[in-house]
Amino acid sequence: MTNKEKPVNIYTDGACSGNQSARNFGGWGAVLEYGEYKKENFGGEIDTTNNRMELTALAAALEMLNRENLFIRVFSDSSYLIRCMNEKWYVNWGKNGWKNSANKLVENRDLWERLLVHLPKHEFQFFLVKGHVDPKSPKTDTDSLYKKFTDKNGSGFSKEEFLYVIKMNNLADALANKGIDSVRK
Repeated sequence: MTNKEKPVNIYTDGACSGNQSARNFGGWGAVLEYGEYKKENFGGEIDTTNNRMELTALAAALEMLNRENLFIRVFSDSSYLIRCMNEKWYVNWGKNGWKNSANKLVENRDLWERLLVHLPKHEFQFFLVKGHVDPKSPKTDTDSLYKKFTDKNGSGFSKEEFLYVIKMNNLADALANKGIDSVRK
């Protein structure tokens, strides 16, 4: 049985410097919160893609958990990740021999499989967050961003909670950049 009153919040981000070039550097970052407890993790890879780093961030975060039957809320700026989970693309992938709706092999299958093993172990909610938001910038319209966030994700978040989600997403982004730096050396 899951505890919805005390969820595990996971904030993830992936980054890739030179995403389409022959040689690039990728990084991923994840922040896990359970009540007052917080863990941060990051890593990096050479010759990867932004999408691979987005998926790796969540896989690494889920692999840090040492219990099952948790209520997990995932916050990511990756529409690739969030749409797949919310729209359950993976169900048809499995039925179609890991081919997508265009009848092509699903990219990043290894990472999707690494993630999907966790779905039956927990109860999940996935939320799409706008990345790279500086709420302190005079150019940032936080009211408009909050409305867009609640339009996409439901009205279950106060504006204060939304601003906190943005702060944690920015932390995950900073960790992903640390991951890039760790492999660039």
